[in-house]
Amino acid sequence: MKVMIVDDHFVVRSGLVASLELEEGIEVVAECEAGESAPDFYAASSPDVVLMDMQLPGWNGIETTERLLEQDPSAKVLIFSTFARDDEIQAALDGGAKGYLQKTASRDELLGALSRIAEGGNYLAPAIANRLAGLKLGPSITLREREILSLIAKGRANKEIAAALGIAEDTVKRHISNVLQKLGVSDRAQATAEAIRRGIVKVEE
Repeated sequence: MKVMIVDDHFVVRSGLVASLELEEGIEVVAECEAGESAPDFYAASSPDVVLMDMQLPGWNGIETTERLLEQDPSAKVLIFSTFARDDEIQAALDGGAKGYLQKTASRDELLGALSRIAEGGNYLAPAIANRLAGLKLGPSITLREREILSLIAKGRANKEIAAALGIAEDTVKRHISNVLQKLGVSDRAQATAEAIRRGIVKVEE
């Protein structure tokens, strides 16, 4: 099984490489620290499965997964995250990830998840799978909508959001309208509160 690791922390990557390559039949064929460089590493190494950190600078794990799938629709990605926020997990799966695993998982669980995904299956920890099955998350929030929600939570006006993201103000208004509908709320304050509740926007933002 050929594995590619995408994580911006050198110590984490090094530890994963050392741990995975103790297992007979596993080879780490590529490792990179940024989502933007992942497509090139992927093309050069042709891994069976990509172990992808969620909290990356620049492109996050979801966006990087989407870019890899644009490049190769058969790409198999396991998101490996510190957090387990319901909306974030759902967005990762909607974005094409084959599984989602917390970094607190045991080595055996990591190996099992990688093997299952490399063989064409999917993986979610039972507790996460049960929790998601019991939720009605509705349509997933896109990456652009997440960016806009984060700026709304910081009190930015539409004009400021448009300038920050390099898009037209009318485009911002359209995105906000879509977000309100998806979250089932009627104004920006309610959208912020609901986004924080679902883990779409972090409280510190």
